[in-house]
Amino acid sequence: MKAIVHDRYGGPEVLRLTDRTMPVPGPEEVVVRVVAAGVDAGVVHLLEGRPFPVRMALPLRGPRVLGTDVAGVVHAVGERVTEFRPGDEVFGVCPAGGDGSFAEYARTTASKLALKPRRLSFHHAAAIPVSATTALHAVRDAAAVRAGQRVLVLGAAGGVGHFAVQIADAAGARVTGACSTAKMAVVRDLGAETVIDYTAEDPLHRGPFDVIIDTGGHRSLRSLRRALAPRGTLVLVGSEPEGAPLGGMGRSMLAGALNPFSRQRLVMLASAVDRDALTDLSALAEAGKLAPTVTATLPLDRTAEAIRRLGRGHGTGKTVIAVEE
Repeated sequence: MKAIVHDRYGGPEVLRLTDRTMPVPGPEEVVVRVVAAGVDAGVVHLLEGRPFPVRMALPLRGPRVLGTDVAGVVHAVGERVTEFRPGDEVFGVCPAGGDGSFAEYARTTASKLALKPRRLSFHHAAAIPVSATTALHAVRDAAAVRAGQRVLVLGAAGGVGHFAVQIADAAGARVTGACSTAKMAVVRDLGAETVIDYTAEDPLHRGPFDVIIDTGGHRSLRSLRRALAPRGTLVLVGSEPEGAPLGGMGRSMLAGALNPFSRQRLVMLASAVDRDALTDLSALAEAGKLAPTVTATLPLDRTAEAIRRLGRGHGTGKTVIAVEE
């Protein structure tokens, strides 16, 4: 089979398309014939080996197939798998550091898959798992967003942000989305009640907000807390500052340290994809309340270009690799 691998850390230039042996499922695993694979920030972290803790947690030992988000058709199942059978249309994630989804076939555990929403194409389903699960955990679980609350989403047009806007809107919140000028129409179409061009106005000046979901800004905790209601909730999803040794982790760690001493809730988000989250997201998609914005679809041999498009917080929506046409 064809696959995109890297055997050293670096940028997209270290990726190569090569032939690999098809994976074989273990007892609780599933091999998926990949139709499409989503591109998310975690792929960049694995490729670059940054921030440094990534190298410690998932060291690179020989050629590694990149890719986490996956949508496709079940090819084979392990002997203990009862939830799926060959021919099922599924979506979910492959384990980081394992047999990734930037390949014609990918292997993952059955618990990381769910049936694909019938309403969505494979390419749109592949855009959901990592980013939309992160948004779901931020909005529903960490912030417990309720109807009528004022919710600010920073980075509202990005991979996680554009899902956060939709999930908060589905919960009945009054959503304010902050983005650059060119992306304002996209965010408005997602369901934001108010859209602010952060290049012309500081969205924090519109506070106080009951909830702030920061999906990749570099603002100080002090400025974010000033825009938050006295008992509001701040959820730090991520940040991609260039050159910072801990990436966005330093700010999140500080928030975790301050939280016990604050009336405001300061949440350092940790998110993992499982079948429950995928099933909940599928239900939202089937109800027409969640739809990925896919701004680019590229073939497998242009994966490096797809990763370059992702950038560091500058993209709109999601980029998808079309493994099968």
